[in-house]
Amino acid sequence: MVQRQSRDQRSYTTSVVIVGTGFSGLGMAIRLKQAGIHDFIVLEKSEDLGGTWRDNTYPGCACDVPSLMYSFSFEQNPNWSRMFAQQGEISEYLQHCADKYGVREHIHYGVEFTGAEFDEQHRTWRVSTGDGTEYVGRALVSGVGALHIPSYPRLDGLERFQGEMFHSADWNHDYDLSGKRVAVIGTGASAIQFVPQVAKQAERLHLFQRTPPWIQPKPDRPIPPKVRKWFRRVPGVQRAARNVLYWVLEARYFMVFNQRLGKLAEWLSKRYIRKAIKDPRVREAVTPDYAIGCKRILLSSDYYPALNRSNVNLETDGVSEVRENSVVTADGREHEVDAIIFGTGFHVTDAFDHLDIRGREGRKLQDTWRNGMEAHLGITVSGYPNLFFLLGPNTGLGHNSVVFMIESQINYVLSCLRPICRGDIGYLDVRQDVQDEFNSEIQSELTGAVWSAGGCQSWYLDEQGVNRTVWPGFTFKYWYRTRKAAPEDYEITAADRS
Repeated sequence: MVQRQSRDQRSYTTSVVIVGTGFSGLGMAIRLKQAGIHDFIVLEKSEDLGGTWRDNTYPGCACDVPSLMYSFSFEQNPNWSRMFAQQGEISEYLQHCADKYGVREHIHYGVEFTGAEFDEQHRTWRVSTGDGTEYVGRALVSGVGALHIPSYPRLDGLERFQGEMFHSADWNHDYDLSGKRVAVIGTGASAIQFVPQVAKQAERLHLFQRTPPWIQPKPDRPIPPKVRKWFRRVPGVQRAARNVLYWVLEARYFMVFNQRLGKLAEWLSKRYIRKAIKDPRVREAVTPDYAIGCKRILLSSDYYPALNRSNVNLETDGVSEVRENSVVTADGREHEVDAIIFGTGFHVTDAFDHLDIRGREGRKLQDTWRNGMEAHLGITVSGYPNLFFLLGPNTGLGHNSVVFMIESQINYVLSCLRPICRGDIGYLDVRQDVQDEFNSEIQSELTGAVWSAGGCQSWYLDEQGVNRTVWPGFTFKYWYRTRKAAPEDYEITAADRS
């Protein structure tokens, strides 16, 4: 079993190196332990585990997927307090999983993954880190996810601003917003959660919207104690409820391809706007002019009511510049503010650009992905043996729980790691023609889908306008395709017995 070692040692050797301790990294570590594989190390850049649910602590932070589905299938939580869990509960759940399955002893904290190079001679990955420590593993599993590098807008004069300024993913809890004039830039998934909370504190809130999202009421409510008691006493009841919920969420996918259902969803969302917002001007401003589903559909029951507050101004003219103590819109109006909060999301399609990952013959991943991110099943990339991505290209979702996708990928990766860790094979490298065929197939399905043809610009698309983020189908189809790796899809080399 790998134990945490002294940092005086500058190199570690193990069978598997896992990067990240969110749902992906922890899930992979737990499944390795369950499979009897204990020779692995998990690298975590922070001083605690949890990934996205450790970093995002902004007011109102919660999941927009029902709690019963936002958990590992092998570790159901009967104690969720609400239908949609808040950040603190999800963070506690991940801590619980790490403790119960004994993976903490494998985690090296404060170690930032900066890159890796495949050593063809020794058939190992040499992993580099921020402090110069090297980790050598026969396989490398990336569980870094896509929602960990905050994206900031490029605004003229931003460096001149003299007030407080922070991103929602790096919330400054020491800064008291009470009585302050606050600018919020962005109206995405994070902003619609924290804006109602900020509006209650700030003297004046200027909300700068570029494109309005489609929002539906959030059916959130406390889970009654009696129900939680049943979940604890009869786990099968919770599992049955989870199964029903899975198919309800899966049915949401029909909105993507069924025009009538999409129009019905739009009508219901517009009806919600009419009922929730008093000012006709604001109603018009928050009504999207693109097809529902083109961007992620958001859930909130308090965002629209917050826009009715007398201290909230919705600005739609766009930001032209930032001055020492103000934000100026395109129409020339100057809005004096004490603080700027960015709700502008994360780097997604370019999330790996800052890493130096080199595969066979020293080829850089950035060069391989110069024309867009591609991977077979979103997991393996040709030319990068024994490298596995969790939540890689085209495995994100807009209709169901991404944890379901993560578990499917973990099962697939585990089927590859078992023979590698046993020493039965040296490495496996997905064939280029297999990878090309898979990506040709999914891009064909994505071409006419609402994400590409719905009339919007979103973080689902890369700079070329190609969807490199979303899985174009039902999640059970992905589960079926990832039950086990097919040997014929890979170039497989024998283990080095020397």
